[in-house]
Amino acid sequence: MVTARGVSAAGVAGTVAVVAVAAFIGGGLWLAYHPAPVPLQGQVEARTISIAPKISARIAALGVREGQAVAAGTVLVTLDSPELRAKLAQANAVQAAADAQRDLVDVGARASDIRAAKAMWDKAAAGAALAQSTYQRLNALYREGLLPLQRNDEAETNAKAASETALAAKAQYDTAVGGARPQERAAAGAVARQAAGGVAEVDAAVGELVLKAPLAAEVDKLLLHPGELAVAGFPVLTLVDLADVWVVFNVREDDFRGVRIGGELEGSVPALDHRRVRLVIDYISPRGDYATWRATRQSSGYDVRTFEVRARPQGPADGLRPGMSVLVDRR
Repeated sequence: MVTARGVSAAGVAGTVAVVAVAAFIGGGLWLAYHPAPVPLQGQVEARTISIAPKISARIAALGVREGQAVAAGTVLVTLDSPELRAKLAQANAVQAAADAQRDLVDVGARASDIRAAKAMWDKAAAGAALAQSTYQRLNALYREGLLPLQRNDEAETNAKAASETALAAKAQYDTAVGGARPQERAAAGAVARQAAGGVAEVDAAVGELVLKAPLAAEVDKLLLHPGELAVAGFPVLTLVDLADVWVVFNVREDDFRGVRIGGELEGSVPALDHRRVRLVIDYISPRGDYATWRATRQSSGYDVRTFEVRARPQGPADGLRPGMSVLVDRR
């Protein structure tokens, strides 16, 4: 026989069960339509520097290894180019010849050459004086009718020729004493400067055989090894600058709440024991890939585009490395 108390207890239990089931179903529906906010996930990136030669040469030695921290000016790669060394020797020889020619023009004739030119002038002047005196004596005899006109004309011609020879000898002497003309000096100097420029150009190319770190960084990847040919413009290795890092987020435009240039975000880094970092947005740009588009509804609506958002840490970024995740809670 069932008592009234038993019936009442069973009814209460049933009611509680119904209420519990209803609460469970209601809570599930509420959660279905009000999902928990998903944290914004980004990835750390850093500036990468490609170290490439300006000339093609063979790798002689590598001074670093992957993962090694290097200071600015550290020798990274040593290249070898026998052809470049040969060109440098040729350029040095051309410069030496040009410098010697310039010095020869600047110094002028040797003292012995000047003395020889002076002797030739004196000799020509003496010959001219003798020819002139001879002409005068013969001309006096001609006027007295003792010599024919032919003999007088020959003496006169010899005197004039000797005088011209003396003038030419004096000009050679003056040239030896005065040295080269200004135009000759300028031309010789220009040739010497041109040769020096050729040497400087080859020297600069030789300097490119040693590749140094442009800044303090960490060696990321070694792409070539000793004995291999490094082609001009092709990277031999890459460096990563851990002092210049940022976080990249891919944000759909329907989730753009609070995203703006200069806006601040606060996230945690799981790889660093969820250390908190403050970030400031400094770059927003639409992604170019069509795959980032998504329709808001299956039948109608507008296409939602994804934007690349970059944010930089404020303050020290010790420990942040490329590839690490950063989670931003956007409640």
